[in-house]
Amino acid sequence: MTDPGLISAEFRNAFAAKAGPEGWLSFDQFMALALYHPDVGYYRKPRTRVGRDDQSDFFTATSMGDIFGELIAAACIELVGATAVQHMTFVEIGAETSGGVLGGLPTPFKEVRTCRIGEPLHLEGACIVFSNELFDAQPFRRFVRRQHAWREIGVALRHGQLTEIEIDAATPSVLPHDSADGYIFDLPLASVDLMEKITSQPWSGLFVACDYGKSWHELTEACPFGTARAYYRHQQSNDLLAKPGEQDLTCHVCWDWLTAALTRNGFRSPLVESHEAFFIRHATSLIAETSTAEAHRFSRRKNALLQLLHPAHLGQKFQVLHARRD
Repeated sequence: MTDPGLISAEFRNAFAAKAGPEGWLSFDQFMALALYHPDVGYYRKPRTRVGRDDQSDFFTATSMGDIFGELIAAACIELVGATAVQHMTFVEIGAETSGGVLGGLPTPFKEVRTCRIGEPLHLEGACIVFSNELFDAQPFRRFVRRQHAWREIGVALRHGQLTEIEIDAATPSVLPHDSADGYIFDLPLASVDLMEKITSQPWSGLFVACDYGKSWHELTEACPFGTARAYYRHQQSNDLLAKPGEQDLTCHVCWDWLTAALTRNGFRSPLVESHEAFFIRHATSLIAETSTAEAHRFSRRKNALLQLLHPAHLGQKFQVLHARRD
């Protein structure tokens, strides 16, 4: 249950309007409100979310400076070919800044475009479609196992406080039938819907997504408390209802579902690799050049490269899903 003082009057009004007379929302509806509402949504507010300072909430690969964008560009060139990329548009979906991950960098691409949260998405022709932590930020539903049946978790506003409730509702058939009582499942269905929206459009080329994720087996067998979490001022929390509209909410995507969606839409050989493996395999020359140039000093650029690749930092924390459609 949340402290009423941590909920703005604007958010309470938006919640009440969305919830209607019943006074509750399913968790994905609550999350859509908390993250994407045009007035009170976390991702719609003009604030710094990504970075290392105390006013931001989390850091990611884009916080490492230009080297991340350079590695992405180098890997795309390796996967597609130096000649082909000259005729392709690089499109970043969900970019945090107007320039995106390649902002200010010289690139060989025909064009570089960004599509920020809330902007219409239109893809056609020869493209490289890229995203960083986009799919894990899609609203998800929550379920808990009770007496050999699944119960959906919702959010209610009671006496000015947000609290979790269990809802009598039809449950998706994809949920496992043999989970232990008390098992919590965070169901990332909206991430699959987004993948279908992206891949059903008339474009060909390379898809690359950097994100958090797990296999279906891991989600159903190894995550008894779910994978949902909140981030505020660089602190990870399990209090998903605190500071609505002021903190980020996320859960792990299911890589099996996303790769299946790519295959359904004509992409061949979708592959999930760790950050470390993806860049070492596909951006080898840039890594070697950077390591050689910075061999005799410990520069900011070298430190950023190490954090992106080292398994104890972002090297294993993130994965990369990529596939081609010709």
